[in-house]
Amino acid sequence: MKRIYTTVMAVTAVLLLLASAAHAQVKLNSVRVGAQDSVALAKFYEAAFGMFEVNRINAPGGPEIFVNFGATADAAKANKSEPIVIMHRDSDDLKDPVPHVILDVKDMAATVAAIKAAGGSMAGDPRAFGNSGILIGIAIDPVGNRLELIQRP
Repeated sequence: MKRIYTTVMAVTAVLLLLASAAHAQVKLNSVRVGAQDSVALAKFYEAAFGMFEVNRINAPGGPEIFVNFGATADAAKANKSEPIVIMHRDSDDLKDPVPHVILDVKDMAATVAAIKAAGGSMAGDPRAFGNSGILIGIAIDPVGNRLELIQRP
């Protein structure tokens, strides 16, 4: 019985090790949001966050547009961080407000102003996260996608 227990424990340990190794190979590819008019929404992300289009896939319902951060279009294309992918969807009537993009920002007030100037809105005023020095705001793009903004101290 002791031998069976030892064997089961050894096999379990190996399986856990293999499972953790498999997870270590997973990374974020991109973030996807949707809009009836993906071109117009891409323009919002460009205006509000200084992003540039880095790729476009023509799809039957409308283009799927990839945008990324950079001081210029070439810098955005060279950026190795994950892009935001804006795809066509049939309706902007969102039922579930939980899925959202999370962005780190340097200046919450300036970012909120840029969002509003580009046609977005805020779900409320940004708030402190406890006593951490972190500010969190929830923005809403023109078609209802939620954007969590995090300003670290």
